[in-house]
Amino acid sequence: MLDVRRLRLLRELAHLGTIAAVADSLSFSPSAVSQQLSALEREAGVPLLERTGRRVALTPAGRNLVRHAEAVLERLEQAGAELAHARQGLAGPLRIGTYPSAARAIIPAALAELAGRHPGLVPMVTEVDPAGVAAAVRAGELDVALVHEYDLVPVEPEPGLAVTAPLFTEPMYLAALSPGGLAEQREAPWIMAPLGTLCHTMAQRACEAAGFTPQVRHWIDDFTTVLALVAVGQGVALVPHLGVTAGAHPGVVLTRLPMYRRTRTAFRAGAGTHPAVAAFIAALHTAVPAGLGNRAG
Repeated sequence: MLDVRRLRLLRELAHLGTIAAVADSLSFSPSAVSQQLSALEREAGVPLLERTGRRVALTPAGRNLVRHAEAVLERLEQAGAELAHARQGLAGPLRIGTYPSAARAIIPAALAELAGRHPGLVPMVTEVDPAGVAAAVRAGELDVALVHEYDLVPVEPEPGLAVTAPLFTEPMYLAALSPGGLAEQREAPWIMAPLGTLCHTMAQRACEAAGFTPQVRHWIDDFTTVLALVAVGQGVALVPHLGVTAGAHPGVVLTRLPMYRRTRTAFRAGAGTHPAVAAFIAALHTAVPAGLGNRAG
C-alpha cells in the first residue's frame, strides 16, 4: 500500500523541482524528504526518481504516479468536506491567505460577516503574494486564499488547486504628477514591486508593451507607500483601484488605463464544498466594495 504522505512529497517534488524546495515548503529537513521518497520507491517497486549529482528528476513511472496522487489527494479533500458537513456547526481554525490591499479593503468586512454567521470558526489571516499561494495551499499552510491576476500576466492553472470565477475586477491606474499615458513616462524613474511578484511582472510587461524598458528606482510592495513616493516626485507607478483608495495623496494624478486586475479565491482541489471554505467565500461576496464588478477584463 502506498503511503499518502509520501505521495504528497512526490507531488510537491514534481511541482517545486528540488528536494530542498519541498523540504522548505513542508517544514521538513532535506534528508527527511529524501528518506521518505526512497521509502516510497521501495513501496512502488520501481524507480520513481533519477539522481544526477545533486539534481533529481522524476522517471516516467514517477510522473504517472504523481498524476494518480493528484486524484487521490483531491478525493481525500472531498471526503473531508463531506465529513465536515456531517458535523453540527462550523468550528476550529480556517487559515486564510490574502494579498495586502485586499487585507485592508476586503478582509475585515468579510471576517465580521463570518463571525456573525459562524462564531465558532476561528479565521487566521496571513499576507502572501499570489505567486506563493499554490505551494502554501498544497502544503496545508492555507485553506483558502485570495489571489489576483492581471491582463498581461494570466495565471496558469496550478495542479492540486482550484479557483473560483472572479470575485471582483479592478481598473488599473498610472500614478504620476502629470496626466498622460505609459509612453509619456518612458524617461521617468519607476516605482515597482519586488522581483518575483505578480505586480512587478505586470508593470514590466505593461511598459514593454508601450515600447520601453522602465528605469526602476524604488522597489516597494505597498501601494500607500508607492503613492506617497509618487507625490514627492520620486517616480511613477501602476496602481490598482484598491491601492488608490487607501488615502488622499495631493498632487498625484491618476490616469485610468485599459488594464484590469481580477481577484479570485483559491483552495485545494476537492475542498470547494467544504462548509468553512464555502462560508468564507460567501462572506467575501458581501464585503466587496460597491463599484467593483466582475468584468472579465
